Amino acid sequence: QVQLVESGGGLVQPGGSLRLSCVASGSIFSINTMNWYRQAPGKQRELVASVTSGGSTNYADSVKGRFTISRDNGKNRVYLQMNSLKPDDTAVYYCNAFLVPVYGQIARAYWGQGTQVTVSS
Repeated sequence: QVQLVESGGGLVQPGGSLRLSCVASGSIFSINTMNWYRQAPGKQRELVASVTSGGSTNYADSVKGRFTISRDNGKNRVYLQMNSLKPDDTAVYYCNAFLVPVYGQIARAYWGQGTQVTVSS
């Protein structure tokens, strides 16, 4: 059984920073891409940032230059450092990992339960 658990969300003022963390646990053979998504009220879930097992990263245009994604392969962790936060960044942030749970099985996507980020004065 694979679990992804996020932490680090909260309330922050505009211009502030937060660091989200996500750990994958359980039966895991290998992890390919790890991603952060977000979903604001009334909006579709959107990809915020992604990082491959080799460390290549990709960002949504709306967060480029403000957010940084990183991962610790040895600890099955992915992080999202969020700086210069804006009210428009308010959303539930979800960790997503594309991984192989057992050798020989195909990779599939797993999701965390989400963590709320609220940017408000």
